[in-house]
Amino acid sequence: MPSSAGSPQPSDHDALADAIQSVLAPLADLAVARGLTYAVVEESLKQAFVRSAQEAQLAQGLPAHRLVSRISAATGINRREVTRLTQSDPGAPSPAGASLVSQLFTRWISDRKLRVKGKPRVLPRLGDAPSFEALARSITQDVHPRTMLDELCRLDLARWDAETDTVSLIQDAFAPRGDLQRMVEFLGDNVGDHLHAAVENVIGDEPAHFEQAVFAQGLSADSVEEVRNLARKHWKALVTEAVPLLEQRIDEDAQSPEIATRRVRLGLFTYHQDSAQTEPETGSAGVVPRRLPSGK
Repeated sequence: MPSSAGSPQPSDHDALADAIQSVLAPLADLAVARGLTYAVVEESLKQAFVRSAQEAQLAQGLPAHRLVSRISAATGINRREVTRLTQSDPGAPSPAGASLVSQLFTRWISDRKLRVKGKPRVLPRLGDAPSFEALARSITQDVHPRTMLDELCRLDLARWDAETDTVSLIQDAFAPRGDLQRMVEFLGDNVGDHLHAAVENVIGDEPAHFEQAVFAQGLSADSVEEVRNLARKHWKALVTEAVPLLEQRIDEDAQSPEIATRRVRLGLFTYHQDSAQTEPETGSAGVVPRRLPSGK
């Protein structure tokens, strides 16, 4: 929005500070809701600052004896703290690999042989394919199918009908509500990768990642639900096409392990909020601008 006459234009520093506030606000909501204190979050933030500055300095070939001073100068954290944090740093957390249960769930909803009229089949628990037992065995031979079934049911993702001895999915997305640790792990992985993509697009010379969004305001709750249904529809179609492609590429790239060193995350999300108390009641819609090539 253009600034009013006489008011100064916001600086790049101001814009960055506003963006960081937008990113930190939901993280603060999560920390407060789950009893994580400011001191714990502050320690994590300092650790992240030091790690980022250390990686940047090492990438420039800085001599080790000057590292602490340069990190301190780059972050504003005193030298003693920098030394403590570098010595105690366990390293950045690695994204969790897909669990066996999530792999089973994803194959069930994406494999055309396991779908009827666009929906996951109800599978007999035992027997030859298509059955739950055969599906579980196609994912791993190391975990018993009954163990996989028990975990799906525990996470409220599937239901076993003892009368008919069949198994059906009761969710259309892998959202294990019965497992807080796994949900938080997903949050860190998904949001972390999304934010990495956005940041690298902003600070890099060329945009490296696809990252786009459509924004609209002035909508009713029914209109928002219609948009959510549209996203669900396209997500199902995307998963159905993407998962077999990824599985095929993994198998083919495994023949040349020296080049099979990359990972990819493909996501889609919606977010809605009642903005009646904070924004004017005017309708608008548009693509949120990103530094991306046209046509992407």
